[in-house]
Parts: sequence; structure tokens; C-alpha cells
Amino acid sequence: MTDTPTAARHETRPGTQREIHLASRPAGEATAENFALVESAIPEPGEGQLLVRNTWMSVDPYMRGRMNAGTGSYIAPFDLGAPLSGGATGIVVASRAAAVPVGTAVLHQLGWREYAVVDAAAVMQIDVSLAPASAYLGVLGMPGLTAYAGLAEVAPVAEGDVVFVSGAAGTVGRPAH
Repeated sequence: MTDTPTAARHETRPGTQREIHLASRPAGEATAENFALVESAIPEPGEGQLLVRNTWMSVDPYMRGRMNAGTGSYIAPFDLGAPLSGGATGIVVASRAAAVPVGTAVLHQLGWREYAVVDAAAVMQIDVSLAPASAYLGVLGMPGLTAYAGLAEVAPVAEGDVVFVSGAAGTVGRPAH
């Protein structure tokens, strides 16, 4: 037993994991050739970190722009030959942070891999008794909050307004013209 309360409580897990890497930058529509399925060792968390077994991962429209180099976006492009990142939910399977014990369901930004080492300060604990974990990647997550802010703060909807909702507009939607 170590002096870290939950560090020794590991679930049985394999020694390796699968990750999705960006193998090349797409020209036009992304294809399977732009990605690589890579096997890697499952890392151990350091002090203040968690090992999370990802259960749900988000694939969002903004990720396509991150596959391009130097697009001047609000977020950095994906690195070639490295795991992609994005919203994910999972279960803490090893913890070196007392505030987030083993078994906790969390939301974080290191998806596209089976296991992720995440700083405890970078996760949001989620309550899967209130809603399924996948909801925290949609209606209870970034897309839902963005849509809410758009309708409540940016372009407030008033009684009598007509709002068109399209599933083809991406995770948040876009204004109709």
C-alpha cells in the first residue's frame, strides 16, 4: 500500500490500450487513411493525476478544422502522429488525487483513446444517477451550454418567436438565413 489513499486500488486492466492518431492532414473530406489505430502502454498517473477509462467520446464538427495546420482557429490544430483529443467521459480507475477517488465518473478533454492520464483539476465530476454519461457530451455539456447561451444571452428568444432546430447543423446549430 502506498501513502496515496487510492493509488493502489486499480481495476484489472490490460497493459496496452488503443488510441486514434492523426496520420496525415486531410485534403477535403477526411478519410480512414488520415488516421492510425495505435497500440500504446497504459500510463500511470503522477501526483495530482487520475487514470480514466474512457466510456464515451465525442466527435464534433469543430474537430475537422483542427485536422488542418495553422488555420488560425480558437484552438490549436491536432499534432500529426499523436492521439487526437476531444470531450470524453469515463471512470477513474487509479487516482493520485484525494478529491477524485477511484470509481468517480468524470468529464475531460482527452478522448480518442481507451485510457487517459488527466490532471485532477482538469476534470469535471459528473453524476450518472441524474443523466447518462453520454448526456454530458451533448445536452449537459459544451454543445448544450453553447446552445443555451446563444438562445438566452446572445439572441434571446421571446414568447412568440419561432426557432428552427436542425440536427444537420452540427452539435450546436447555426443561424438560418
